[in-house]
Amino acid sequence: MNIGIVEICSIFVFFVSFYGLISSNNIIKTIASIGIMEIAIIMFFLGIGFFDGIKPPIGTNMEHVADPLPQALVITTIIIGITVCAINISMLITLCRQLKAVDWDIIETLRSVPQAPLESLEPDEPME
Repeated sequence: MNIGIVEICSIFVFFVSFYGLISSNNIIKTIASIGIMEIAIIMFFLGIGFFDGIKPPIGTNMEHVADPLPQALVITTIIIGITVCAINISMLITLCRQLKAVDWDIIETLRSVPQAPLESLEPDEPME
């Protein structure tokens, strides 16, 4: 198996984004790193699945045609990646509205602060 420039670049991009994932304290950078990792995986599969002389499986001549199953799996992977990114962004928006922060460390300290339960408030006391 020959490894080409596309595979090497995709592996490099994957590990750079993995470093960004583990080293960043910002949630937005974390979401972007996950998206870049997904793109690197798709780029790797495209690189290993490319062969010269392969035609799409259309028509009656079925010699040297590409297998449509990996193509369908890659398209499914792209759609799942977009969906995961959209869900992550919507959860980030909800988190920002509640805690007013996008930093993992700040959110962890805000979560560790004990909150007063709602049952302990008297009915005459105004809620802040």
